[in-house]
Amino acid sequence: SVGRETRERRPRREIGRPSTMLIDNFTVKSPNVTYTDEHIESTYTYNDTKLTSEDLGDGKSAWTVEPVEQQFKFRTDRRAPKLGIMLVGLGGNNGTTLMGGVVANREGITWKTKEGIRAPDYFGSLTQSATCRVGAVGGEEVFTPFKSLLPMAEPNEIVFDGWDISGMNMADAMERAQVLDWDLQRQLRPFMQDVTPRPGIYDPKFIAANQAARADNVIKGSKQQQMDRIRADVRDFKEKSGVDKVVVLWTANTERYGEVANGLNDTEENLRKSIANDEAEVSPSTLYALACVDEGVPFINGSPQNTFVPGLIDAAVRLKSLIGGDDFKSGQTKMKSVLVDFLVGAGIKPTSIVSYNHLGNNDGMNLSAPSCFRSKEISKSNVVDDMVASNELLYKPGEHPDHVVVIKYVPYVGDSKRAMDEYTSEIFMGGRSTIVMHNTCEDSLLAAPLILDMCLIAELSTRIEIRAPADTEYRGFHPVSVLLSYLTKAPLVPRGTPVVNALAKQRAMLENVFRACVGLAPENNMLLEHK
Repeated sequence: SVGRETRERRPRREIGRPSTMLIDNFTVKSPNVTYTDEHIESTYTYNDTKLTSEDLGDGKSAWTVEPVEQQFKFRTDRRAPKLGIMLVGLGGNNGTTLMGGVVANREGITWKTKEGIRAPDYFGSLTQSATCRVGAVGGEEVFTPFKSLLPMAEPNEIVFDGWDISGMNMADAMERAQVLDWDLQRQLRPFMQDVTPRPGIYDPKFIAANQAARADNVIKGSKQQQMDRIRADVRDFKEKSGVDKVVVLWTANTERYGEVANGLNDTEENLRKSIANDEAEVSPSTLYALACVDEGVPFINGSPQNTFVPGLIDAAVRLKSLIGGDDFKSGQTKMKSVLVDFLVGAGIKPTSIVSYNHLGNNDGMNLSAPSCFRSKEISKSNVVDDMVASNELLYKPGEHPDHVVVIKYVPYVGDSKRAMDEYTSEIFMGGRSTIVMHNTCEDSLLAAPLILDMCLIAELSTRIEIRAPADTEYRGFHPVSVLLSYLTKAPLVPRGTPVVNALAKQRAMLENVFRACVGLAPENNMLLEHK
C-alpha cells in the first residue's frame, strides 16, 4: 500500500551512544597564547556584568545590567616538579591508603580478589580520572584528561613523608587500617615496612581522650619548640628526599574548635606571642600550619577544625604562602552539594535536611567526643547556605531549611561509612516531596584521591601567575587558595570573597581558571553551532 511504502522510505532515527574522542594532550593555536620552554602565557578576555540601579521612590528601583570585558594575563611555569607530600597523620587510614595506592600504581601491582584480578587505578581523582571537553571534530565530541589542561606533577613519582603520634611503620599501619585488600597489602609490605612516621605534636586537650593509647611517637617541649621541630622536619625531608617541592596536608584527627580571642590569635603578632608564651589554646594544627607558612610550603587542612585563625591567615598573606581547606568533601556532603543545588535551581524548596552517619574507623572513634563532633557538624551544616541564599523567591531573608547532622561510632563497620539522608521539600500548590538516600562510603578510598588532587592542584597553583588590569606586573594567586573549594566541605576563601558550595559551580570555576591559563574560553554548553 501507499502508506506502507511511505513508511519504508522514511529514514530511521538512529539512537545510540554519543560519538566521542579522547586526546591525551594538545596545544592552543591563538595570537593570545605563547609557548616557551619555561612558560605558557595567555591573554584572556574576562566577560562579566556591571549592575547599577536608579531609585524610583516608594521602595522601587530600576536596574541596569551592563556587559563588561577585562583583559587578564596568565603565565604558567611548564616545569612540573618532582613532588614530596608530607601528611600530618601519615600512619592513619587515609595516609596508608594513599601511599599504598600510589605505590601500587607506580609498581604496576595487581592483586587477587574474590571477583578476580584487579589492577591499580586512580578512580575518584579529578586530576587523574576526569576529563574536560575541548571541542568537536567531524561530529565527535573531543575530551582531554583534566591533568592535560596544564602541566602537573606526576603522581607515580611522589615521595611520601610525614608525622603521626603513632610510631607504627606504614605496613603495619596499613594492616591496622583494614582498607586495602589483603593480597594487595601483602605485595605492598616490602615497599612500606621501612617507612616510619616522624614524631607528631600531641595535645590531648584538642582531640578525644580515646586517642591517648596511640600516642607513643610525640614531640616533647614547648609549643615554640614543637613548631621549630616541624620546620626542621620539612627542611630535612626536602634536602634528603631530592624532591623539588613539598606540600603538607593535615589528615590527622579532627580537633575541637579552638578559641579565637583578641590578644590570643587575632593578629599575626599576637599569635606568635601566644606560641612563644606557650598559650594552651594554640592547637597542634595551627602550629603545623604556621610552621609551613614560615617555610614557604603550601599547607592544606583536610579536617573541619578552625586551624586558620585570623593571625595565621595574616601570616600566610604577608608571606605569600599558600593555605587551603577545610575538610575533605568525599561522600555525603558532596551528594548534598549536588542535590540541594539541583532542587533550589529547579524552583523546589528544601525545608528539612536530616543527615545521619555511622562509621567504625579511628576517625569515627575520635568524633565520638562531643567537642570534636562539633567541628564536623559545623563544616557539614554550612554546605547549603549559598544555594539557599541564591533564591529569595523560595526563601525569605533569614529563612533556612531545618538541617540536622548526626554521626555515630559503630566499630563493626570499620572504614565502610554509612550515610543516610532525608530531604523534604515544598512543591507546587502546597505539596510535599521527600527524597531518601542511602550512601555506603568507603571512607578512605574516597578521601585518598582527594588528598592527591589537593596536593597536585596546590602545587600547580604556585606555578601560575596572574596580571589583572590594575596590576603593573605578574603576581601569584591569593595565598588563600579558592581553587581547592571543589574538594572541601567548608571552603576557606579570602576576606570579602563569596563562599560557593554548589559542586557544579566549584568544578566549573576550577576548570575554567585552568582553561584561561591556556587561552581557552569557558565551557558554556550552548552548542550554538548545532542550533
